[in-house]
Amino acid sequence: MNKFKFMISAVLVLGLASLHSAAQASGIGFINYKKVQENYSYAQDAIKQVDAKALELQQYLVDKEKEFKALDTPVKKKNFEEKTAKDFKDKQDVYLKLKTEKEEIVYGKIQDVAKQILIDQQLDAIVDFRIIFVGGVDITDLVIQKLNSK
Repeated sequence: MNKFKFMISAVLVLGLASLHSAAQASGIGFINYKKVQENYSYAQDAIKQVDAKALELQQYLVDKEKEFKALDTPVKKKNFEEKTAKDFKDKQDVYLKLKTEKEEIVYGKIQDVAKQILIDQQLDAIVDFRIIFVGGVDITDLVIQKLNSK
């Protein structure tokens, strides 16, 4: 009999806890991150900066290829190749650092707004839209709106 009372009490406590959490949360939100990136003005500016740096790298290689063709001795060509390879590696490292930095900043800003919406909308979680088959709350446009209004 004591086990039965204990089980009933446990079920009631679990039931009340689930009612309490259900009253506080509205479900699962989902976000189309790619769409947010495409429509977020800061992200577009960051992409343009990264693309410009990539074009600089490409132009650097084109210029160096022209210089290489103008060299006349194998020794000069070998020295030129070594120096150019080192310079290109340095420029590539700067490019990759810029790209990573910009991606982290954009991700952080999007995540901060998504967290704010999670709290405002009283959602349990926000997941990528590709995970949701049916249901959920699409917060993509709300995130874009808040990001661009800042």
